[in-house]
Amino acid sequence: MRAYATVLKIPGALAFCAAGLLARFGGAMVGIGTVLMVSGLYGSYGLAGGLAAANSVAWAVGTAILSHMVDRRGQRVVMLPAALVSAAGLTAMVVCAVAHAPVVTLFIATIVAGFTGGSPGAMVRARWNHILTNSRELHAAYSLESTLDEVTFAVGPVLATWLATAVNPAAGLVGPIILGAGGALVFYSLRSTEPPIIAPEAHQRHNRFLLAYPGIAPVLGVGLLMGCVFGSIDVTVVAAMTQWSARPQAGIVLAAMSVGSAIGGLLYGSRGWSSPMWRRFAIGICLLGVAVCSFFLVNGPILLGLCGFVAGFAVAPTFINANGLIGRLVPGSRLTEGLAWLGTAIGIGISVGSTMAGHFIDLYDYHAGFLCVVTAGLTGCAVGIIGAPILSKVTASKPFPPLDEAVSADDTLDSGPAESSAT
Repeated sequence: MRAYATVLKIPGALAFCAAGLLARFGGAMVGIGTVLMVSGLYGSYGLAGGLAAANSVAWAVGTAILSHMVDRRGQRVVMLPAALVSAAGLTAMVVCAVAHAPVVTLFIATIVAGFTGGSPGAMVRARWNHILTNSRELHAAYSLESTLDEVTFAVGPVLATWLATAVNPAAGLVGPIILGAGGALVFYSLRSTEPPIIAPEAHQRHNRFLLAYPGIAPVLGVGLLMGCVFGSIDVTVVAAMTQWSARPQAGIVLAAMSVGSAIGGLLYGSRGWSSPMWRRFAIGICLLGVAVCSFFLVNGPILLGLCGFVAGFAVAPTFINANGLIGRLVPGSRLTEGLAWLGTAIGIGISVGSTMAGHFIDLYDYHAGFLCVVTAGLTGCAVGIIGAPILSKVTASKPFPPLDEAVSADDTLDSGPAESSAT
């Protein structure tokens, strides 16, 4: 754990890391909060999944646009007003749901909230990339952030479930409003660690479309399918726990997977690795795909939580490697956009997974939801295996410096995050 303590001692790091964690808690609660509120007030998992999907798609599209603007205008200028608009959208959604307003008003509110939500995780990682000067420290920082992501998904769903079941079905979305807006206000007020705007080099101006960079497609494809897994799990767990007369414990079961991921991320990030990153990335998604197959065996809350905990061990390491690969595949002047595109892919996947699972659960039962989870996981395996040779070829031309070497100050703008200097 010494590696984590080292990076957190850097001036300003602990402050923006903590504020970013607070801001991310809101995002971790929106999905299940929406499912619990809408299924409780309107009695439809299909509608609940559809609203969660609309929020995720809007978030995915909005994040891609906002992150592109951030790289050109700065984090505070773009994201602070956007975060406040997002909080207002969630507030409108809660008011409309409690008032049993027409369904269209719920969709409008959740789309506004999602589109302007942005990706605090990408903003935090961009700050780490700005202040750190060698690949060992950046590996530890990215691992820490992936672990903190999982902490939010371990605590957030439990809190949202408790609020929705013990207080009021709509209360599960009040937490995201408070935490998201409060965290954003603190995070974007920290100016000393905000990355500077980097002008793209002349040869980069002709390649505007980020997905055109070699190797990006398989990484984002895996991210999308992992999102499908998560979206399907959210809706399916709530439906299964309801059928088992244990609905209040749905958040705890979802948290089990996040706890497993957090532990996996901490262990993975605490050591250096000599094997190629693309290979570890492919192994990670394959392990996740195989692990979710165990969901076919569940017949109660305890076994479901255990299977989720085991499957979670592969999640954070896979995301750590995905972020690292993104950093090596895009120019430094588009780093925030590249990192956010991974979140966009995941967001689209969540929307597809939650919609698909909600629809089939309404038609059949929760078993159909688990089929969606497994299908997405195994498809992710296939994409990871197919994309491995592509990533191997592309990253071979962009080798990392040795892990124990500091990075020189004259690295090019095309360097990935582990190679760029703190300029």
